[in-house]
Amino acid sequence: MNYATLDDITALWRAMTPAESKRAEALLPIVSASLRSEARKAGKDLDGMLVDDPDLAEVARSVTVDVVARTLMTSTDTEPLTQLTESAGGYSATGTFLVPGGGLFIKKSELARLGLRRQRYGVIDFYGNLPARDSCDPV
Repeated sequence: MNYATLDDITALWRAMTPAESKRAEALLPIVSASLRSEARKAGKDLDGMLVDDPDLAEVARSVTVDVVARTLMTSTDTEPLTQLTESAGGYSATGTFLVPGGGLFIKKSELARLGLRRQRYGVIDFYGNLPARDSCDPV
């Protein structure tokens, strides 16, 4: 089951060229499977969560469209740079790549929108079990 359709991509992002549509059609099951895999890593059943919560199903549709759109915007014939700095006198060029190594990626914020990332907290007791300060005998 895909979490979005080609029509969703057109409605939520933009109209696509025929080549983009073909690529998006191939990406939809991959992105959906990737989201399911991330849910399993978090110990959750994403398909079950979406059945129980229709609003979360809409969020999954939006996240799927975002991931597919980002992947479609990533250049396939040149290196995808997010930042490029050039200088003339010292013959210097510096760039920051969008995705080192290329490929599909899902942001942590997108996983958080689906409830698949939780903040963890804990305490390390360096001193063992000491009595509470107020319960000590006065000196």
